[in-house]
Amino acid sequence: MVKDFKDRKQAMNYWLLKTEPDVFSWDDLRDSPDRTTQWEGVRNYQARNFLKEMKAGDLGFFYHSVVKPQAIHGIVKIVRPAYPDPTQFDPDSEYFDPQSARDNPRWFLVDVQYQREIKPAITREELKSVPELKKMVLLNNTRLSVQPVTPEEWKIILHLRSIPEKFD
Repeated sequence: MVKDFKDRKQAMNYWLLKTEPDVFSWDDLRDSPDRTTQWEGVRNYQARNFLKEMKAGDLGFFYHSVVKPQAIHGIVKIVRPAYPDPTQFDPDSEYFDPQSARDNPRWFLVDVQYQREIKPAITREELKSVPELKKMVLLNNTRLSVQPVTPEEWKIILHLRSIPEKFD
């Protein structure tokens, strides 16, 4: 399913970034300085590769997982493309990786910025009820923390809450 997204060269790509709200929530992002944070701690190679594809200006859905209901709470913008995740080098970090070398880092992060809250949040169950979204990565691979969203899926989800495709 995810392999269909290789070599996406369009002007803007769309993403879904999953987080556990007790680790980092939508409200945490909103309350961050400049409403911006590093999307750190990704330790899955496929998710890491997606981080490395992100460009400044790409947009993503901010998704709360491991809660009920799981849901999209807002939209973020990628404001800094992938760079080495410093937590991989910190022995005191839960994300420390002793196999990663500074001259050849294994793990990357991007900086994301709060753009727009989605109210009410769009639940996983609501997404599952939309036939056009049945192939969406989120609905077929629940463990991947960073995943692509097609332009068509992006538009469909925005229209669930009458969000214009262009917004500031």
